[in-house]
Amino acid sequence: MTPRHYGNWFDIQIMGEDDMASYKEFHKRSIEDRDGFWGEQAQLIHWNKQPAQIYDFSNPPFVKWFVGGETNLCYNAVDRHAETHPDRKALVYISTETDEEKTYSFSELRAEVMRMAAIYQSLGVKKGDRVLIYMPMIAEACFAMLACARIGAIHSVVFGGFASHSLATRIDDAKPTVIVSADAGMRGGRPVPYKHLLDEAINLAEHKPAKVLMVNRGLDKAMEVVAGRDEDYATLRAQHLDAQVPVTWLESSDPSYILYTSGTTGKPKGVQRDTGGYAVALAASMKHIYCGNAGETFFSTSDIGWVVGHSYIIYGPLIAGMATVMYEGTPLRPDAGIWWKICQEQEVTVMFSAPTAIRVLKKQDPAFLKKYDLSKLRGLYCAGEPMDETSHQWMMDELGIPVIDHYWQTETGWAMLTLMPGVEDQAVQLGSPGFPAYGFDVRLFRDDGTECGPNEKGIVGVVPPLPPGCLSTIWGDDKRFVSTYFTLFQEPQVYSSFDWGIKDDAGYYKILGRTDDVINVAGHRLGTREIEEAVQSHPAIAEVAVVGVADQLKGQMPMAFAVVKDPTSIDTPEKVAALEKDVMKIVDGSLGAIARPARVHFISGLPKTRSGKMLRRSIQALAEGRDPGDLTTIDDPSTLEQIKAALTA
Repeated sequence: MTPRHYGNWFDIQIMGEDDMASYKEFHKRSIEDRDGFWGEQAQLIHWNKQPAQIYDFSNPPFVKWFVGGETNLCYNAVDRHAETHPDRKALVYISTETDEEKTYSFSELRAEVMRMAAIYQSLGVKKGDRVLIYMPMIAEACFAMLACARIGAIHSVVFGGFASHSLATRIDDAKPTVIVSADAGMRGGRPVPYKHLLDEAINLAEHKPAKVLMVNRGLDKAMEVVAGRDEDYATLRAQHLDAQVPVTWLESSDPSYILYTSGTTGKPKGVQRDTGGYAVALAASMKHIYCGNAGETFFSTSDIGWVVGHSYIIYGPLIAGMATVMYEGTPLRPDAGIWWKICQEQEVTVMFSAPTAIRVLKKQDPAFLKKYDLSKLRGLYCAGEPMDETSHQWMMDELGIPVIDHYWQTETGWAMLTLMPGVEDQAVQLGSPGFPAYGFDVRLFRDDGTECGPNEKGIVGVVPPLPPGCLSTIWGDDKRFVSTYFTLFQEPQVYSSFDWGIKDDAGYYKILGRTDDVINVAGHRLGTREIEEAVQSHPAIAEVAVVGVADQLKGQMPMAFAVVKDPTSIDTPEKVAALEKDVMKIVDGSLGAIARPARVHFISGLPKTRSGKMLRRSIQALAEGRDPGDLTTIDDPSTLEQIKAALTA
């Protein structure tokens, strides 16, 4: 790679072994001297009471960070900046769907958060109670999250695209005192009603929230109000305009939020995050990875329903004293220049997006990238699914700034593999997320637990303790936390990422895909079993296998192979098309459109081993045009031929 210079932020260079000393020393210290290293990083945030112990790993794999320390996420994100720079820009809400734009200073943001906190308290919310947030990308969603953090309530944000059944399972697991929602979101110029989905979810759920707080945007004129349960946000806000709600100081290990992620089983996992460790991890990442400075602007194109939205729309930038852009809209409306227009107008210095978005923009007129003044933009970071080299190169060339692909998970809360320009200038390698982040003892393992050598494919694992900011457990289920993440091998005890990776001679990692059956659609993880259960709920379907198939735009797309109960139900092309449409409709209604299979292929049998195990890898390989691998244990070889025929039909 040719050396490139990108102004005064950092230089792209070809790095030799000797050039890496600074990063290597930094990373080594974070692993070998955790007390010293993380004790220093802890000073990046405000503590009401300093920690008595940096970390406690007496009960592996559980770790407690900054033991005895008292802090508050909302204070660190809002109050301390409102006290020193009250008029500085904090939150910029932009909706190209409703043509709204509003900027809040730190003092204005604090006032709104206190109003929301006072509303919570009036509805009976106390420290430790859960508040479920099911909202579009509007400013009130930000207030709702920060108000929870302020009073020590635990928020659980559910992506607004989830259907009633998925929402109901999360209500039953989190058992919220209050649910906060809105009448509707907007997408592509059309309202997307939320309230009827929420009502249905509450009807389906065993747990019933005491109150539902509704933000009425006037988008759903048919919205029904449940008397005695539903409360109007605007009415209650007017009653608490002058509210003064003090911060509740939390012990570092107290939970801050629950965020659900799909797994290979039907029940979603509630990733539980602590308070102090998370605050320190985000503060450190803003300094060492994103190089974001107080008074600048950060723009993440994610959604608050996902982990990126939690870490780098709400908490991370605000903790760093940056303004954060909260955007409701698509990258293409009103045109493909909208993101760059925002960057120009808001003087964005750091941007965060996804490879999927880059692949979308690549199909548009590149003139949109040249139309706006992007001189303030120093770097674009991407995560969600692996970046292909072609898209990576294109984006770097078009923007003329570093495009850093980095790798992390809902579980980790921040980057596991990344470049760290705040520590040392490091070369961008196309298609690679870089090196292990400080605090992460990342290694590649063979199936037997031994470590891989250079250029050898292995399972990406982390030797515990996990660094600050990672999940502390699964909500309400410590046993599942251990059994899910730390039982890859009997020895050594390793956190499994469930991803395959490879490391080259220079230490750069590449992520090669999932080891389990979780599909990654445009950065959104979906469990195959959840989709299978939805497909199988159709009365005509006897059996189904869902696999993730590589997709140029979205990274992966689900593809279903279904066995019908009655062959006459698919004996004409018209019947096949009608049944496929019906099945997709059921998936939409159960899980949301994000989980809809790209295709549903109907066959008379699925490939299995003689012991009855589904040969998912072989199905996936055929769907992607690859060799299906070792088939010596297959029970009925004709089933594979059926899949081949279905794919070419």
